[in-house]
Amino acid sequence: MLNFGLWDENNKNPVAAQRNLCTVFGEMAQLKSGQRIVDVGGGYSTPAALWCERYFPADVACVDLNFGQLRDSGIGERPEQVRNGVTRINATARILPFVDESLDRVLALESPQHFRPLEDFLSESFRVLKKDGMLALAIPVVKKPTSIIQLGVLAMAWSSEHYTVDFVKAAISVAGFSIVSLQSIGSKVYDPLSDYYVENRNTLRPKILRHYPSYVEKILYNSVKKMKSVSQGGMIDYLLILCKK
Repeated sequence: MLNFGLWDENNKNPVAAQRNLCTVFGEMAQLKSGQRIVDVGGGYSTPAALWCERYFPADVACVDLNFGQLRDSGIGERPEQVRNGVTRINATARILPFVDESLDRVLALESPQHFRPLEDFLSESFRVLKKDGMLALAIPVVKKPTSIIQLGVLAMAWSSEHYTVDFVKAAISVAGFSIVSLQSIGSKVYDPLSDYYVENRNTLRPKILRHYPSYVEKILYNSVKKMKSVSQGGMIDYLLILCKK
């Protein structure tokens, strides 16, 4: 999975934290059997497969611009269910390939920070959702406009848009949605992830060096340390947002 994870006493390693974030996100989105769901920016489709196994939706589609990730997404403990349960669509979040008012849920788990402009994705989500349908977002944000100097090396590693909390909330409203719930979970995402990397660097570093030069690992190491400091300094956050059409 490609997410930072939601860490707690029962989820202290990356895979457990990532699965926990998927579970909490699915509960927030009020997923249940019989729904038509699209996961936008779903990457390797693993979260969508987990939701299939847990909630038994009528249909799940995983939309992603990265064809390679969709192609290689036959993964998981039971990959045959991943293939059978999730339809993979190579498309952009700006033009969702679904008819008007055809979906019960649009999900975007740690992907909307990559959508540019975000407003296009929000308007498309509003179009394809049924009346009373819901849009669920998990999105890293900055609390106010920041500079490269403030973010330091993290600005190099954070390869996405740096949307502010106020911008995201305003864009959701302009698209026609009402915000049902908004949770701030940054301290349970960035801080423990940084601690994990720092504490386990001696184990992780050789694995990274098999695929990347040493300077890449150094940038990553310094980035995760900076991530914790700017999180604790109140510069960045991580939001779970549920919106209703």
